[in-house]
Amino acid sequence: MCQPTLRGGECMKALHMVTFLLLVVGGLNWLLVGLFGWDVGDLFGGQGAWFSRVVYVLVGLSAIVEVVSHKSCCKMCTTTPKAM
Repeated sequence: MCQPTLRGGECMKALHMVTFLLLVVGGLNWLLVGLFGWDVGDLFGGQGAWFSRVVYVLVGLSAIVEVVSHKSCCKMCTTTPKAM
């Protein structure tokens, strides 16, 4: 079992991977909605179905987690630019 930590650790890595995956799913869903007017949630009974609503809430919470923890997880944000 992983120990919860503020920085690093297996739990934070797992949380980051799950939230990233959910954001990719959400982003691809919006792409399909924008290009074809088709929502992946329709496969699960539409936007009113409980499963679709749970997925939408998880995607939204994932966005909040990534906004809050992005700087500590992102390699691009934690490295300093090299002087020319």
